Amino acid sequence: MLHKYNYIKYLYLLPILALLFSCSKNENQSEEIFEPNVSKRARAAVEGSGITVFGNRSSGSTTYEFASSNVLWRATLKSLDFLPLINADYSGGVIIYDWYSQSNNPKEQIKISVQFLNNELRSDSIKITAHKKICDNTDRCSNSTIDQNFANSIKENIIASARALKIEEAKKEKK
Repeated sequence: MLHKYNYIKYLYLLPILALLFSCSKNENQSEEIFEPNVSKRARAAVEGSGITVFGNRSSGSTTYEFASSNVLWRATLKSLDFLPLINADYSGGVIIYDWYSQSNNPKEQIKISVQFLNNELRSDSIKITAHKKICDNTDRCSNSTIDQNFANSIKENIIASARALKIEEAKKEKK
């Protein structure tokens, strides 16, 4: 009976010892100094780090390629600006629009997704996916993919808009 109480004492003592040892400072840990100034922390984080975006790397400097410099991206947003936008992820190369219906036919809706395959101004640089939803009433709807001719007409419109933007940029650079 005496041994039973000794084991219970050890069971209570074990978690307390574990807690004490886990709270002790490790001599190998280095103390990190925290800079309270946000600007200085940001500058220190950027100094010396070379960021590569889209595989571009120049010697000694960091290069960026923003959405505002991509003609296809801007042309897509301009061409489909009447559609409600759900998600625009430039780094992922995807623009997803929400369901849209014209006021004369509210039971039929379309949804368009644009995937950017590369940044060059070519017809195979973007992929358009269009879906159609037809609802009989609020509970019963059917979804289907719209034929490729519809997606191709949207793609041609975007490419034409991108060419016009590219020509406009070239004219501005000449001045």
